[in-house]
Amino acid sequence: MTGMPDPWESAYLRFETPERETRKFLRRLTTLGAKDWRRDGRLVELFCGRGNGLRALERLGFSRVCGVDLSANLLGRGPRNLELILGDCRDLPLASDSQDFAIVHGGLHHLARIPEDFERTVGEVRRALRAGGRLVAVEPWRTPFLSFVHRLTKSPFARKLSPRLDALATMIELEGDTYEKWLDRARPILTILQSNFRTEICRAEWGKLLFVGRKT
Repeated sequence: MTGMPDPWESAYLRFETPERETRKFLRRLTTLGAKDWRRDGRLVELFCGRGNGLRALERLGFSRVCGVDLSANLLGRGPRNLELILGDCRDLPLASDSQDFAIVHGGLHHLARIPEDFERTVGEVRRALRAGGRLVAVEPWRTPFLSFVHRLTKSPFARKLSPRLDALATMIELEGDTYEKWLDRARPILTILQSNFRTEICRAEWGKLLFVGRKT
């Protein structure tokens, strides 16, 4: 481990246990078709944090996986048997045409400038993917369910009853305007995704956007 986590990272680490997060990613990846993906493909997870998405990919039978994140502290908690890269997803430290899948479990909404940083990151993903490679992204999205959760996070009583809700509320508070800017820019976000990738899955449910697109 490389030093004490910052306040956002502390809340993230409180939100769910590594095993619970890994199981969540397993369910999500299965829903998005991971059981049909080639097991010899190369996969990179962006904004990989402490690596539980990578652990989920391992459990699904993928071995050629790596993760990229800006936080040395979170990477220090990741699986030691896998390649973990300290880097900025706006300038990916990956060779062009080197990956078959790029996966994001809720990191794109942390980008400070939307759409500028988002467009740059998507361009870097496209560069790193081989022809036919896929971007798989799951991000917060404004739905009635998410609005309900937001109301709960503003209730001190609810936060006291649920440490998990309190951790989520803390993360949202610390993300500040960045989080709201992401939620308010649905149209340009979808335009950028759909202009760079041929859409295979694009739907919103339970406060999340689920997107799978293929590089053509």
